[in-house]
Amino acid sequence: MKFLFLLIPSLIFLQTNWPTFTDMDGRFQISAPGKFDKKTDTLTTDLGLLVYNTFFYQTKDGENELYLVSYCDYPPETIIPDSTELIEDFFQTTIESAASSVAGEVLYQSDIQLDNHPGKFWRIDYNDGNAIVKTKAYLVKDRFYSIQVFSLKNKNINAQSELFLDSFKLL
Repeated sequence: MKFLFLLIPSLIFLQTNWPTFTDMDGRFQISAPGKFDKKTDTLTTDLGLLVYNTFFYQTKDGENELYLVSYCDYPPETIIPDSTELIEDFFQTTIESAASSVAGEVLYQSDIQLDNHPGKFWRIDYNDGNAIVKTKAYLVKDRFYSIQVFSLKNKNINAQSELFLDSFKLL
């Protein structure tokens, strides 16, 4: 019981010291240990041009190396909200692409929700098993959100990564 007592105050301390970032265009807010930079990429796909908005904070010396939030709007009616099979296929393809992009291996995945919107949580080991990326992703109508924390394997279990992943809120 002492362990829980010691952990709870440290989480409260982190929550009060991290600024809350709000993006009105993206309709979300999240707490992070520093100021985000923004990058926008446009990708040509079978569905047409897709714009990925990415906000990231790279640490110099912390428990985690990179905190990242991104979102992308798909063309209307591309994702049918009540088609569980289509949504499951979408997430599986996304997870496989994420693992492939870092030449990593998916070690864990589970279903999650945010305000009744479907989502997935997954963990990928990469860099010959020396690094970890944890991701929470959600589909909100035609918008896809991804919240990620990158860390070295020996530092991947830490309160900061959980705080970041759990602080994401829709506006």
